[in-house]
Parts: sequence; C-alpha cells; structure tokens
Amino acid sequence: MNILCIGDIVGRPGREVLARVLPGLKAEYAVDFVIANGENAAGGTGILPKQAEEIFASGVDVITLGDHVWDRPGLQAYLQDEGRIIRPANFPDGVPGRGWVVCVCAAGVKIGVINLLGRTFMRYNTECPFRTLDKALAEIRTRTPLSVVDMHAEATSEKVAMGHYADGKVSVVFGTHTHIQTADEKVLPGGTAYITDLGMTGPYDSVIGQNKEKIIRRFLTSMPHQFEVAAAAATLHGVVVGLDTETGRAQSITRIQKAA
Repeated sequence: MNILCIGDIVGRPGREVLARVLPGLKAEYAVDFVIANGENAAGGTGILPKQAEEIFASGVDVITLGDHVWDRPGLQAYLQDEGRIIRPANFPDGVPGRGWVVCVCAAGVKIGVINLLGRTFMRYNTECPFRTLDKALAEIRTRTPLSVVDMHAEATSEKVAMGHYADGKVSVVFGTHTHIQTADEKVLPGGTAYITDLGMTGPYDSVIGQNKEKIIRRFLTSMPHQFEVAAAAATLHGVVVGLDTETGRAQSITRIQKAA
C-alpha cells in the first residue's frame, strides 16, 4: 500500500493548494492513506474545526499537530470529539485530545498514526518523546504492524535520533515544524522510511510561509512585527511511502513537491 505524508499546511494558501493538487497526487501514486500536519492551517498559527473539516474534505485521513496546538482555544472540544485529528502524545495526562489513532485505510488495512513533540528549543515541557513512542506502540502493535510517526521538532538532531531509535519499530518517521523540505529521504536498515522534514504546504516565495518583507524587517530592527501569511503561489511538499502490509516495513520513499 502507499501512504502520502504532507508537510505543515500554512494558512489559506496551503489549504487551497491541498484541495487542488491532492486528488491528482492520490491518483498518480495510487495513494491509500493520507496524513497531513495541520498545525499552521488557521492564519499561519494553530487550527480550528473549520479548517480541520476543510482539510478532511480535501481528502486527508488524519491530521497531526504540534507546538501550536493550544494557540486556538476553540480547538480543544473538537480534539475530544474528532478522532481523526491528534495532538502530540507526550503532553501530560489530562490535556484535551489524543496523541495517536488507529484508522482503517482505503485498502481495508489498519494503520496507526502517532504524533510526538520534540523537546529541544521548543516551548513546552513535555514528556520524553522516545519513551512515549514505546508506550503508544505497545497498544498499536496489538492491532496492526503498520505505524507512522510525525516527529514535530525544531532540532535536526532530535529528529534524526528518533528515526534511528524507531527504526524497525515503526513503518515511517517523518519530521515536521521547520517548513523546509530536506533531501535525506531513505529506508533505514530496519525497514523504517525516514525524512528529517517533509517541508511546507503553503506559499513558497516566503519565509517559511510568512510575508518575507515583515520577517526581514523583524531581523533588521529586532522589533516585533505581526506575522502575516504570504500571498505567493503555494506548493505542496511531502513524501509517498510504499509499505508491506504484512510486515509493516517500508519498501520505498519518494519526495513530493507539487505546485497548483
């Protein structure tokens, strides 16, 4: 089976390019299941139920989140009710929502999706993502050999470490958060497909999705300037991974960059 993993959707431009190009990508690569990071979908920071429903309507099966999960208070009740959107699993017990989910894909195969948040240079004091992964897998493996991890982290080293730690334990580890697609896609020795960052689904002529003039001005002056999602043409970034449904091992990983 083939799964498509899509990098951080940024604002309206990201949602619009997703809706335009996703149907064609699913047909071109015979995609059975789609995961997208949606934590920047509402005006470039956070997500609300309206944007989540728009992303699902475009053909995404599971939405993962990250450090902007609590930026929009209106999301919390939705996280409790909608099982297809997950927040980082390594937040403490008692916070809204869930950190992993097992879904049935179009091919009738079960697949687990786990969301983790890095701790290096990040703003939350979360629990260990490595130990949290093991706890989630203890339950997911009783239901399916297929599992995918979104490691939402700032530090490249932390994402790479997670890839090696999870090699042979999960089917895919992909990084999100930094919005720049890396060129290190590979299948690791234990059969886990890996990429350090999927990249961004949003306006490409920008500074990680934001209006470049405002960001440059902020660097030049060291003064605060309100962020604004860029109005430039958008591009979808991600990977397509081929999986063996019997073993859960990855067979291939292909980087995707698709403009509308």
